[in-house]
Amino acid sequence: MSSALLPAAVLTSGLYAGFMLTFMIAIMPGLAALPDEQFASAMRRFNEKVPGPAFLVLFAGVIGFPAAALVMEASDRPAILGALLCAVAGHVLTVAGNIPLNNALAAAEGGDDSAARTAFETRWNNLHRIRTVLSLAAFVLLTVAAL
Repeated sequence: MSSALLPAAVLTSGLYAGFMLTFMIAIMPGLAALPDEQFASAMRRFNEKVPGPAFLVLFAGVIGFPAAALVMEASDRPAILGALLCAVAGHVLTVAGNIPLNNALAAAEGGDDSAARTAFETRWNNLHRIRTVLSLAAFVLLTVAAL
């Protein structure tokens, strides 16, 4: 079992980092070109759909697998610990920053989409850039630990 933990950590962190990177380099720039009403509507729909079962497995896996590997594996513990710290920091940003912004955007539905977008977009993107870098760093560290 322990020999599968590090590959599982690499896989989940890679998929998660790819998801975050895709949002940063493709989805958000595409949405940025939309008028306020369409931007706000699209983000609200994403925020309703993203926390589905597949995403939640990745969200839990990027913490759970490195934590288990740290305890069970004899490989590069400093790299695994660094990856785990990056993943935890990214989750803290998500829970403390991005999710409240998502909730505020959802609560503003039916109101002034221009004001809602102004309060949301720049802050959300800045937090997302940080958590994307953290998720990529976790992936790289776990890959190094696996080699």
